[in-house]
Amino acid sequence: MGKPGLAGTPAAVTRSRLAVRTLGVLALALAIAVVPLDVLSRQGSPAEPLVAAASFTAVGLVVARRRPRNPLGWLLAAIGILILLTVAGGYYAVLVYRLRYRLPLGPLALVLDVFWEPALLLLPLVILLFPDGRLPSRRWRWTLEAYLVLAAGYMTALIWAAVQSVGTAEPVDASGAVNAVDHPPGWLAGIQAIVILLYVPFWLSFVARQVQSWRHADGERRQQLKWLVSGAVVCMIAVSLAPAGSAIDPGAPHIVVAVIQALFGLLVALPVCIGVGILKYRLYEIDRIISRTLAYAIVTGLLIGVYTGLVLLATHVLSFASPEAVAASTLAAAALFNPLRRRVQRIVDRRFNRAHYDAEKTIAGFAAQLKDAMDPDAVRTDLLDVVHRALEPTHASVWASQHEPQKKGG
Repeated sequence: MGKPGLAGTPAAVTRSRLAVRTLGVLALALAIAVVPLDVLSRQGSPAEPLVAAASFTAVGLVVARRRPRNPLGWLLAAIGILILLTVAGGYYAVLVYRLRYRLPLGPLALVLDVFWEPALLLLPLVILLFPDGRLPSRRWRWTLEAYLVLAAGYMTALIWAAVQSVGTAEPVDASGAVNAVDHPPGWLAGIQAIVILLYVPFWLSFVARQVQSWRHADGERRQQLKWLVSGAVVCMIAVSLAPAGSAIDPGAPHIVVAVIQALFGLLVALPVCIGVGILKYRLYEIDRIISRTLAYAIVTGLLIGVYTGLVLLATHVLSFASPEAVAASTLAAAALFNPLRRRVQRIVDRRFNRAHYDAEKTIAGFAAQLKDAMDPDAVRTDLLDVVHRALEPTHASVWASQHEPQKKGG
């Protein structure tokens, strides 16, 4: 029997739990501090960064507590805390350098304001090390070390630029971003260009590693990768909504603005999906979630198209009054919902949730066969076969009563 890992000893477990509590208290204190800083600096609602930070931190701390030897939990928690430090530092810098509050630690706030960069640089490492926190081979160690050296050098340059901006007239802009980073001088702009050119191959190689792993994975590992990919896709959709949110007309209906802002909450999908994949909690629900999400998205799009088409047809072609046209279109869309949902769900299950689709076909076939069955032994054998094909249990058995029916006396 091999030696137990350090994290498996009682002392190591105690230290990891203490670290989790400490990081949790730090994250909570930073989140609480952001609220008054936001009010004083008049920056508007910090809901989006707080939601993102809370999701990364919470999932990271749960993973770190349950899997202390897996570095992914600590990386996720670090990303969340770095986001909080950036937000708090930016608001504090606005108070000191824009609103001229006489507060200490102004230069430190400028340094903290660039901590969104290491948060961004840590995320590709989560992709690379998912799900067990281990490198695929020793050759990847050189790649990881080169990436970390590049990241450390770049962060050193950013911190130096932030410190150098202390003596300038306006170190930060109205949103709290460091001007020397958003509008870099020549030397920093050159470094950023070189770093971006070097980062792209690293990030592509990390994604390619998971794609290669997907091709050779099966069973549990494939389900874990499905969770990762699903969370990444949903997160990318949420990020792509940022330009739409900024382009919303102030005079647009409140419901439209509320829906766009609520969709930013989809940012939590990435850390949550990563956490589920690592902890393997309800791991095999991913096929059902994907199929249901796709089905409802397709149905929603089709119903919106039908509804819009009926309204235009009734108002512009048939010349109905608008209230009657809207009411009739709403009733028609509601009547189509369930039939359309069932049809689309079967199509989506056939492609994305084969286990559910095949199980339904198997059970339906058995039900049809059962109508003409007469032999109890044959029914029992067929039932076990259907259960094994539909549910794939490790063991199955059928108990049948052997009592003879009582005959009525004459």
